[in-house]
Amino acid sequence: MTSATLSSCSSNAPRILTAGDGTLLVEFANRIDADTNARVLALAQALRAQQRKTCGLLGVVPAYRSLSIRFDPLTISPAGVRDVIARCLDTPAIAIHTLPRRWDVPVCYGGAYGEDLHALAERHQLEPADVIARHRAPVYRVFMVGFLPGFAYLGGLDPILHTPRRAMPRSHTPAGSVNIGGQQTAIASVPGPSGWHLIGRTPWRSFDLRHAQPFLFEAGDEIVFTPISEDEFARIDALHADPGYRPQPRTGGHS
Repeated sequence: MTSATLSSCSSNAPRILTAGDGTLLVEFANRIDADTNARVLALAQALRAQQRKTCGLLGVVPAYRSLSIRFDPLTISPAGVRDVIARCLDTPAIAIHTLPRRWDVPVCYGGAYGEDLHALAERHQLEPADVIARHRAPVYRVFMVGFLPGFAYLGGLDPILHTPRRAMPRSHTPAGSVNIGGQQTAIASVPGPSGWHLIGRTPWRSFDLRHAQPFLFEAGDEIVFTPISEDEFARIDALHADPGYRPQPRTGGHS
């Protein structure tokens, strides 16, 4: 269970910055960690509750260590939005308790699904099986979703697997690609170019416009990778032909 208190009565009080005519940015820290991200998500949840009773608040976008708040400047002034933010931050009693959704994401590692697995293993003087074992071991946190629709940035990668991005990016990587780039691992939501190292692929669709909520993952979720065979990949992939099929989390939240 994650608990984040929003009180700003500390030396770690967040900064509220202007980011355009209709956007304010709340910065919580200069570092990336789970505690900071939990505060971001707690404020996002509190402001979503305020959005239902405050005209002009349009939405919030959580990131690693900051939160963007969009508003209609013709309906509510920046000062008015700052007041709403301050009320959320300055309420000592407010604490957000959430049970994160945990996803067991199936991944076919190596071969045609993970073209860079062997090269990455050689780079770190490991066997491919060791890379897989180290990659699947953590419980990853979805710190943010962005860049591409449904693209989940995951924290918790084993430091031994930290790898600079490819010198020559690929012009195309398939949707579902499981990649390593720098200190991060991620799941590609749509096809596109990438400089990350492709080590596997999941048959799950993390972005699917057939559903009212097209994004499978959201910030604050937990992800565990589970190795599967090529046959199992094909079986799960075929399930997506049914518009009613959608993977489900193991615990908490909604889908």
